[in-house]
Amino acid sequence: MRNQPKYNFFKNTSYALKGLVDLIKTETSFKIELIITIILLPVIIFIDVTLTNRALMFITLMGMLLTEAINSAIERVVDLVTLEHHHMAGRAKDVGSTAVFLSIFIFVVTWSIILIDTYIK
Repeated sequence: MRNQPKYNFFKNTSYALKGLVDLIKTETSFKIELIITIILLPVIIFIDVTLTNRALMFITLMGMLLTEAINSAIERVVDLVTLEHHHMAGRAKDVGSTAVFLSIFIFVVTWSIILIDTYIK
């Protein structure tokens, strides 16, 4: 049995916010993607598309932030284990970067299809 404190919604939320603040302070890629998200969120609200397309746009936009956060966690754990160059550490970091790349690709393709379908007929 794990020695773990009881679940506390407010304490766990504070951990999540602490992690978010740390990402914003230390991760340039996350900052760039957060700025993109802040700029594009109003577009989702005001653009004339179906509710389903709005949801797809929102999910893919937030997916970028989500995968960037996961990638940062992978990189930090790898760096915690070893700061020396190791091919497996490099591979783990590369796979995390691939996840970010794929999330950005999905975002761009989804938004392009929706915007082209909506405005270019």
